[in-house]
Amino acid sequence: MNMMKMMKQAADMQKNMAKVQEALAAQELEFQSGGSAVTVKITGDGSVKAVRIDPKVLESGDAEMLEDLVLAAVQGAQELAKDTAAAEMKKVTAGMGLPPGLGF
Repeated sequence: MNMMKMMKQAADMQKNMAKVQEALAAQELEFQSGGSAVTVKITGDGSVKAVRIDPKVLESGDAEMLEDLVLAAVQGAQELAKDTAAAEMKKVTAGMGLPPGLGF
C-alpha cells in the first residue's frame, strides 16, 4: 500500500470518526434496573441526561435499596453507551488493518 493512499485513508477515517462522535452525542439510550424501578437516559457519548425513579420505590423507605438500584442503572447505562460507541467506532476503522488495542 502506498503512503499517499494510507494518508488519505487515515484522513477519511478521522472525518468519519468525528461524524460518529457527533451522532453518538445525539443518540439517546436508556437502561433500567429493578424491573424499571429506576431508568437512566444517557447519550451514546456517555452523558447522563436523566434519572427517573418510580414513585412506588420510594414507598418502601429503603434508601439503601434505592441507592443500589440507581447505581446499577447508571453503571448499566454507562456500559451500554460504551458498547454502542465501540461498535460504531469499529465500523469506521474496519478494513484499516489497525493493530488491536488502539482504543477504537
